Amino acid sequence: MHTLWVYALALQELALPAGEAGEQPTDVLSLVAAAGPVVKLVLFILILFSVLSWAVVFYKAVHFRKAEQQTRAFLDVFRRSSKFSEVQAVCRSLSDSPLVALFQAGYSELNAQLRGAQPGPGAERPAAGTARPTLRSLESVDRALLRASGSEVTRLEQRVGFLATTASITPFIGLFGTVWGIMTAFQAIGAVGSSNLAIVAPGIAEALIATAAGLFAAIPAVYFYNHFTYRVKTFATAMDDFSLEFLNISERNFT
Repeated sequence: MHTLWVYALALQELALPAGEAGEQPTDVLSLVAAAGPVVKLVLFILILFSVLSWAVVFYKAVHFRKAEQQTRAFLDVFRRSSKFSEVQAVCRSLSDSPLVALFQAGYSELNAQLRGAQPGPGAERPAAGTARPTLRSLESVDRALLRASGSEVTRLEQRVGFLATTASITPFIGLFGTVWGIMTAFQAIGAVGSSNLAIVAPGIAEALIATAAGLFAAIPAVYFYNHFTYRVKTFATAMDDFSLEFLNISERNFT
């Protein structure tokens, strides 16, 4: 074993030209510092994409969490209330829920059609034995709900598309940095006139950092883009269910 160890040390000294042994950068920061300006620019762009994508992730995570909590609270109020005006009173405090915008759109359309048909605040569920107000067009209420649903889905999807852009483009930016770094490394090899591993390895290692940085930015972006897209679909399903529930109540009470 001692003989093998001495032999390995001898091979290492032969592989490194005189004066170069132990002088090559080995840690990541040293490799980045020794990289060319193009590779450094690529790394800066990738870091910027990564920071922005993480900012989007934290922002959307907080937004979706508040939306889910307020949606549950709003549905509880909506299903316990006997009058739409009672639900309208809590909408301001639950504005992060996408269902609030749907309710307000439907409520406004109901009021527009029922204004003058009955006294008081408008679209309330009538008590037994009272004159039943009549909607002129239930389809108009449905269209109002559809418009509000589309607007809310667009609002929920805001900034999520940046994660898809990050996931798609950062691996290619990293690959560009790697290709450029390898080209520079081979030019250095040609200038020195030697293909010694000690000369080739540092340049290639510098170039591969760009690919690693691209993957570091892209992998979380892919995961969270799929995660947030699924949550948007969940909200869209909840909005569809709420629209049907609202239309059923409107049809029972106002047609």
